[in-house]
Amino acid sequence: MKHNRWLPYYLIAPSLLFMGAFFLYPFLQIFAEAFTNSDGGVGLGNFSRIISDFNFWPSLTNTLLLTGVVVPVQLVMAIGMALMVTKMNKGRDSILYIWTIPLGISDLAAGIIWLAILEQFGFLNSFMSAVNLIDAPTSWLNYQNAFALFLAVVVAEIWRGTAIVLVILVSGMGLIPKEYDEAGQVFGASYWQRLWKITLPMLRPSIQSALILRTLLALEVFAVVMMLGGSDMPVLMSETFDWQFLYQQTGAAAAYAVLIMLISVAITGCYLKFLNVPKEAR
Repeated sequence: MKHNRWLPYYLIAPSLLFMGAFFLYPFLQIFAEAFTNSDGGVGLGNFSRIISDFNFWPSLTNTLLLTGVVVPVQLVMAIGMALMVTKMNKGRDSILYIWTIPLGISDLAAGIIWLAILEQFGFLNSFMSAVNLIDAPTSWLNYQNAFALFLAVVVAEIWRGTAIVLVILVSGMGLIPKEYDEAGQVFGASYWQRLWKITLPMLRPSIQSALILRTLLALEVFAVVMMLGGSDMPVLMSETFDWQFLYQQTGAAAAYAVLIMLISVAITGCYLKFLNVPKEAR
């Protein structure tokens, strides 16, 4: 019997088409909802509606500001923690395990934990009252203390998400040949010179991946903000939730989803362009 070398393609092609349709359909549905006006026509009516809403600009500002603060801080912290871990001879696995515990906690659980710490009668106020640092419990998590509320969300997000960046960077550092660092030592380069000239440039693919992943997650922050700030600190994802389930406006919620996706694509493009990772290193 003659072997038909095209048979595998006939079997694979339908599966590829099905999987492609399976993954693309939700995106097509979101775009269709976002660009369908209330009268059934195609247009930008949903985008005009959300932009004219009083919560749009605060939610956009809060999301971008939160991303701009949290992601760089997490990157610097993760690089420092990864350098510490890679230099350890004993207890490395235990320390890495402890630092990555937040990875096993959901966003909602992280929000509940920090709410228990920072609410008016939470652990922080109880401790400060016990040591006579404050006379009475202070309400940190409300619109009257906007900076304290924002700082609380930043701290909760850094605690929750730094482990993701850490795991990626530790994996990347494990792929850097030790011979490069040893060669730098032979030629008299200091630790900081080797870090800036050898380690960080060779870690660039991992840094790029970590930045893209963490930025996407930061733009989609929801549960932590809702637990700590609620309506006092609107973000893009909370507005998406409100328009879909509170106002029952699917088109406006889809417009928010498209906006988040476009911002994510734009920032990812900037990372790919400015970090300039060679193709062979990706």
